[in-house]
Amino acid sequence: MSFFPGGDPTPGDAFSCDAIEHLIIPSSRDIGGFSVKRALPTARRRMVGPFIFFDRMGPALLTGGAAMDVRPHPHIGLSTVTYLFDGAIRHRDSLGTEMVIRPGDVNLMTAGRGIVHSERSPEEMRGRDMAISGLQTWLALPDTLEEMDPAFAHIATTDLPEITDRGTRARVVMGSFGGSVSPVPQHVGTLYVDLALEPSCSAPFDANWEERAIYLLDGELEIAGDRFGPDQLLVLRPGDAITLTAGPKGARMMLFGGETIPTKRHIWWNFVSSSKERIEQAKAEWRSGRFDIVPGDAEEFVPLPEN
Repeated sequence: MSFFPGGDPTPGDAFSCDAIEHLIIPSSRDIGGFSVKRALPTARRRMVGPFIFFDRMGPALLTGGAAMDVRPHPHIGLSTVTYLFDGAIRHRDSLGTEMVIRPGDVNLMTAGRGIVHSERSPEEMRGRDMAISGLQTWLALPDTLEEMDPAFAHIATTDLPEITDRGTRARVVMGSFGGSVSPVPQHVGTLYVDLALEPSCSAPFDANWEERAIYLLDGELEIAGDRFGPDQLLVLRPGDAITLTAGPKGARMMLFGGETIPTKRHIWWNFVSSSKERIEQAKAEWRSGRFDIVPGDAEEFVPLPEN
């Protein structure tokens, strides 16, 4: 899923809320029977904190023997964060990791100087209908860690802190929120929270992060009189504390952002770097077969795009 092609997202309609800097409508592509909506990067906003890529996959039902089969492909200079709402994906990588991620779990794969991985529907689940829904995001690494050794961490949903209070439920995927701290490792200050509000309930969103955004998953959200629907990305102005109020059917959203990456990041295919020359090096290495293989999934690979 991390290499899916996608066009640039588009600006949304005009709005009146001063707290919102950009409203972005994700682009959508149908990939093998299910849709992928890309909210970042866009021409108007390349990053929010360390988040340089934000994809929503599904929700969809894979039928008739269909399955997800993302062949081995490389990354440099980033961490991928996979968070599922429904379904299961078997992750394999060139470190020898093999792990099935399930709803509520987090897979954090840090590419650093280079890693190769595949993402496929588990073999034991094939041949029957399979639901799939979730998010995959990329976090740019700070300058000093762009060439760190690759690493992988899996955190089960039972290990993520959950906060419930007055019609709100917040699961802290990364970083800290509401006094709780996620065990998921982070290489730069990161905010990533799965927030659900019951109908007409409200919750504050403090301004104590340099950059913040909201991706609305389901329901309707009101901010200072403006209303927003599913699959809209709201990039917030820095320094403004706001109140989030759910519509009559409730709302579920991802709050995300964190520390600003001060150095410009370049992104090409699956490669992220502060250096265009480093990306050219990675392209040459993948083209010539100098990345490591994925044990247990070494027969196929995604070729380097030539256009």
